[in-house]
Parts: sequence; C-alpha cells; structure tokens
Amino acid sequence: MFNRFFNSQTKTITSAAFILGISALTSRILGLIRDRLLAGNFGAGEELDIYFAAFRIPDFVYGILIMGGITAVFLPVFAEYFKKGEKEAWEFTSNLLNFFLVLLIIICGILAIFTPLIINLVVPGFSSASKEMAITLTRIMFLSPILFGMSSIFSGILHYFNRFLAYSLAPILYNLGIIFGILFLVPIFGLSGLAYGVILGAVLHWLFQIPAALNSGFKYFPILRFKDSGIGKVFKLMIPRIIGAAAYHLNLIVITAIASTLTAGSIAVFNFANNLQYIPVGLVGTSFALAVFPVLSRNWANGEKKEFAKNFSLTFRRILFLTIPFSILMFVFRNEIVQLILKTGQFGIPDVKLTAEALGFFTPGIFALSAIPFLARVFYSFQDTKTPVIIGVSSMIINIILAFILSNRLGLLGLPLAVSLAAIFQFSLLLIFLQKKFKILEI
Repeated sequence: MFNRFFNSQTKTITSAAFILGISALTSRILGLIRDRLLAGNFGAGEELDIYFAAFRIPDFVYGILIMGGITAVFLPVFAEYFKKGEKEAWEFTSNLLNFFLVLLIIICGILAIFTPLIINLVVPGFSSASKEMAITLTRIMFLSPILFGMSSIFSGILHYFNRFLAYSLAPILYNLGIIFGILFLVPIFGLSGLAYGVILGAVLHWLFQIPAALNSGFKYFPILRFKDSGIGKVFKLMIPRIIGAAAYHLNLIVITAIASTLTAGSIAVFNFANNLQYIPVGLVGTSFALAVFPVLSRNWANGEKKEFAKNFSLTFRRILFLTIPFSILMFVFRNEIVQLILKTGQFGIPDVKLTAEALGFFTPGIFALSAIPFLARVFYSFQDTKTPVIIGVSSMIINIILAFILSNRLGLLGLPLAVSLAAIFQFSLLLIFLQKKFKILEI
C-alpha cells in the first residue's frame, strides 16, 4: 500500500499543485526552523555572513547549470524522445546523466582550485580570517551542485510521469539534512558542520527520488556519447537559459558583495528576510509553475493550442489571486512574523527590527516573483528560451543599478527594494512578450 501511495500519479494540475504546495509548506516550515536555529545559535553577525556568502558560488553553479539549464530544458526534450519510444528516451536520459556528472565534476573541481580568488571578489568587505573560513565552506559545498545535477534529471522523469509526491518529499529531506548539521555537526566541526549538513541534505534529495524513477520505467545505460543529437539539442536550449539564470545569480553575488561592505550581519539579515518573502513564492508560484509545466509541454507537443491557452490563463489567475493577499498580510504583520520566527538566543530586538524592515521592502515584489517562474516555463514549454533570457538580463542590469543607488541612500534596506522593483519590471516584460507570442500563434 505504501509503495502504491508513494508512486501515485496526479491527474490534474490542481492536485499536482496541491501536493507540491503541501510539500513546499512543509519544506518552508522546516526552513523556518532551520533559520530559527541559525539565528538562535549565531545571531545576525559575522559567522552567518560567512555561511551565507559561502553559498553564493556553489549556488551560482547550481542555478545556471541545473535549475537554469537541466531542469528547464530536460522535460520538453524528454517528451519528444518518449513519444518516439521508451528505449530511446532512457538512452537519452542515461547519456545526459553521465554527461552532466562528468561536466559538473570538472567545473566544480576547477572552481574549488580558484576559490580564494573568487571569494575576494564576492565578499570584498570581509576580514582575512572571514575570507579563509568562507573559502573552506565554499569548497565543501561544491559537492552540492554535483549531487543536485544528478537529482534534477530524476526530478524531470518524475515530473513527466506526474509522480509529484515522490518529488515533493525530496526538498523536505534536504532541509532535514541542514537541520541535522546545525544540531549535531556544528558542535563537532564548528561552522564547517553547516556545510556538511548541506551536503547530507543534497545526498538525501538525490537518493530519495531514484526508487520512484525506477518505478516509472527508468533504465540506466552505461553510455557517454558527447556528439549525441540529444545532448546537442539540450545545450542549444540551455545556452540562452543559462545566460538568464546567470543574470539572477549575478544579482545575488552583487548584493552579497555590497552587503559585505556594510555593517556585520547585513548578509545574514538580507538572507533571512529573503527566505521569509520566498514563502508565498515557493508555496504558490513555484508549486503551480512545476505542476503546469509538464502539462503545457505535452499540450504544445501534441498541438493542443486551445488547451495550452486555457491552462495558462487558469494558472496565472490562481497565482495572482493567492499571492497578492498573502503579500499584503506579510507587509502588515512583518514585525510579528520576524519576532515569532527568528527572535531567539543570539538574535535580539535590533536584529528583528532590521529584518522586519527589509521584509517590508521585499513585499511589493512578491506577486511578481511568484509569477515569474510560471511565465518563464510557459516560454520553455514551446522551447523558446531566448525571450525570457533577454528579459532576465535586462532585469539583472536594472537590479544591479538600483542596488548600488538605493544602498547608498538607504543602506541595507535599499537591496530588497532593488530586488522588488527589478522583479516587477521582469514580470511586466514577460507578460507583454507572452501576449505578443500568443497573438502570433493565434491561440
């Protein structure tokens, strides 16, 4: 019975979004517990600045090659192969899995060698001792993109077969791994224990999805064909998407660099506020985007343009209907939210006040940040990765310019305001160009 439940398939977009939403809620609750433990144990100070800064480069690799690359383009290409035949689909998947394993090991290995140089660029305001610790944590966490790269391909398989339950539990295990690190590894290894917890969570995220993928019919082939047409098609679709994803993560790197030159704890406060404002983004925006993506991909591949338009319209309205009231409530009760979740141990009243103010500047852009993953995936479903990339790069430029200008005027609080304004700009352009695309397609 457990096996049937674990490998169950969702039948509608709403049920898939509901499962992903429940998973996202559970994962976010665990994320809040994680942040509370971090705040209580370390406070908004130098140690957490080091930890969050050490995430930046491994997260950059993860964001551009995995979330921005593999995850975005695997599903439409896999759908085409599966339509031809199962054997072709599994050979393509195995080849892609092996190829990215080799590629990620090489990239992360090279970056680990040059980490000292990179850290000097990412956190110019850190002391020498803080930079040394950031280098150590960064090198440990370079294992995570390799593990997530493998995990993302299994996630794509589960998405195609609508096995969202198995997929949805993986992020929960990731957060549990980090919490385990805070509680049990930090007392043994110090700040490095946080990095070991991240790696443990990534391992669990990957391994947990394998049984459900096998149950979906996945067959592994020990092949590695660099000149395979499927690899070429994936990279052709990935390149513009990688540029767009790089724009988002470069924003975070620039923000981290600016925050490192401000008072100690600025990076930690920004990240805590950012994690809080991402609760509605994850619960609603990301859940609906992930749930509808395979449906839109199949609609487009099968020439079902009316169904495509219907699913787009319904999902878009639901995202706005849920996120706009959520963001208003978050703004009104921002002080109470931060105090309830983070005020403990080393995290005092001044930290609460500054984090609440930062959260307030994030809230105007929540509806846009929630809709952007969905709008981007609408383009990906008909294999147009160029348009959202151009828009994403434009948004990055706007964000960086605003971050420098507003941080000079408002200090730390200028950074979340810059993120909100850039998100609204990106949302508006995506919607405008998507409407033009629909008219061209006569949907």
